[in-house]
Amino acid sequence: MASIRVRLTFPETLVREPVVHRLSTEHDVVCNIRRADVRERTGWVILEISGTQDAVSDAREWLEDTGVRVDDLEPYLL
Repeated sequence: MASIRVRLTFPETLVREPVVHRLSTEHDVVCNIRRADVRERTGWVILEISGTQDAVSDAREWLEDTGVRVDDLEPYLL
């Protein structure tokens, strides 16, 4: 099982979209929100993403392709 901790920064166009929900349901990963600040026009989330190495990599790639900025905070293995 692999896990990463990332900071997601959402552009205004995605703040109201269920990005974290889609991430967990469509990419076979478990998401744990550690901290967040979501406002009307901006938002960021500290998120732990866990799953197989391939699933975690695919999830990260999907986030970036969707337009979410993904910054590594602390990669680790469970």
